Amino acid sequence: MSPSEETVGLLEGIATTRAIRRFRPEPVSEDALATMLFAASRAPSGSNRQPFRFLVLRDGPRALAARALIGRGAREQWTRKVVSDGYDRGSGTRPDTPKARMAAAMAHFVETFESVPVIVLPCLVRYREPNPAEGGSIYPACQNLLLAARALGYGGVLTGWHRLVEPDLRRLLEIPDGVFIAGTIALGRPQGRHGPVRRQPLRDMVFEDGWGETTTWAVDPPGTRHTDAGPPTHP
Repeated sequence: MSPSEETVGLLEGIATTRAIRRFRPEPVSEDALATMLFAASRAPSGSNRQPFRFLVLRDGPRALAARALIGRGAREQWTRKVVSDGYDRGSGTRPDTPKARMAAAMAHFVETFESVPVIVLPCLVRYREPNPAEGGSIYPACQNLLLAARALGYGGVLTGWHRLVEPDLRRLLEIPDGVFIAGTIALGRPQGRHGPVRRQPLRDMVFEDGWGETTTWAVDPPGTRHTDAGPPTHP
């Protein structure tokens, strides 16, 4: 795909790539999937070892079994999260609130997980013992994949739904012990649309010369909308 065919520019794509959890019932073309994975493969990695691998689950027999496994784990985890994070209490019980809308999107996502057009398991082939920095060699590839999906008119979301069923998933897909499954990425054509994401104000997220020391130059573009979600500005 040539740059002229992209539907959005790079900076616009970064600012408007939402987490997509509702998908149309249409396949992702192999050409589009190859383009997304090529973008993922261009990501940086420690010592340029390129330890990332991408296990694609579509409609093969083991893929369908793996989807069912992950879907089961997703529903179990979401049921627990509803209680632990209070989605069934307070503002979560009023359908017009952001919390309730998030809960509805998540419930739909896990209930229909098996019908998501494409699932990708981004993996890291370890060449040393697990360490806190190893995610730096796989998560940039995940973001590249999601940005490429956005550019092609698709969408996706990075989750950890595989974790509850990981032992069974490894056996089913014959994933070696030395491979870290970094996430579960759902991909497809969005039911809704992408659009400007809401984050905390830049002035609350950027410090200079010391923790909590704000700047005069780190300001959001005109018209930026914000969210109250996230940690306190100055914990």
